[in-house]
Amino acid sequence: MKLGATPEQRAKMSKRLARIEGQLRGIQRLVESDADCELVLQQTSAARKALDRAFFEMLACVIEDGVVGRADADPKAARVMGEVRELMTRYA
Repeated sequence: MKLGATPEQRAKMSKRLARIEGQLRGIQRLVESDADCELVLQQTSAARKALDRAFFEMLACVIEDGVVGRADADPKAARVMGEVRELMTRYA
């Protein structure tokens, strides 16, 4: 299945993934510098949550594109899909 996101959604996802990449590099630096384990755990937890949010954002894209079927054709469907997307990423 092709990524059926808008250019704005793709740009947001790209920025999100770049931030996650930065978080992971920071964790690597912490490990290499023999940082406190609790700090590493904290940062790892934050990165996991960020990756989960990215996952649910992509899942919402799949639902929007494949199940709902181009929500932009129906304003009510678009509004409902926006609410679903927000809930999925908020509670990830």
